[in-house]
Amino acid sequence: MAIEQAFKVLAEQEGISKNKAKALIDRGLVFVGDKQVKIARAQINTETKFRIEYPNEVEVLYEDENIIAVNKPAQIDSYDIQDAIEGAELLHRLDRDTSGVLLLGKNREFIDKAIKAFKNRKVKKEYVAWVEGVVYDTMEIDDPILTIKKGKAFSKIDPIRGKKAHTKVIPDEVQGKKSKVKVEITTGRTHQIRVHLASVGHPIVGDEQYGSVTRSKRMLLHSAMIGLFD
Repeated sequence: MAIEQAFKVLAEQEGISKNKAKALIDRGLVFVGDKQVKIARAQINTETKFRIEYPNEVEVLYEDENIIAVNKPAQIDSYDIQDAIEGAELLHRLDRDTSGVLLLGKNREFIDKAIKAFKNRKVKKEYVAWVEGVVYDTMEIDDPILTIKKGKAFSKIDPIRGKKAHTKVIPDEVQGKKSKVKVEITTGRTHQIRVHLASVGHPIVGDEQYGSVTRSKRMLLHSAMIGLFD
């Protein structure tokens, strides 16, 4: 049985460059059966059959002379969307695995005004998530968050060095041992919702980085609504 690095096997199988194959794995788009291939250099059987799941087309939800709102698919970088829309600039970012409303500005005056509003926490942000465990009561989490950005970003609760973060969690539905919750945030720390939910024993389904025990093709976190200015 021959063994080779996953990205090299994928490149051979798909007839693509090794760099492109590695990028597809790094973006979380490559699967074997229902299991996501997460390490491009992992040793794997050369007979392994891969499946690539390309994300859906980006849907424009709203557009005027100042702003574009799109429904970002999971497993696409926010910057990839910015690069694909000529003349538009991101007003904020969503994690690669988070889907939902993403806003881009179309002119300098509006962009500067909007970024200032995000910075001053004058933006209403609501998310929907499925989490591990049963959530019965509304929770407000105020634990400070420290982000370490060496390689893949990782955040943690740190009362001493962490920055202020506020998350409100509202129960919506329970199915078995999992719950659907609405989440409101007034700050925008890296991985804030993921870290705060994990810290109270309810990691987001599919978020293995922060403790989910459920295998999923993606992390079940969706940006449902953003209110900016009017």
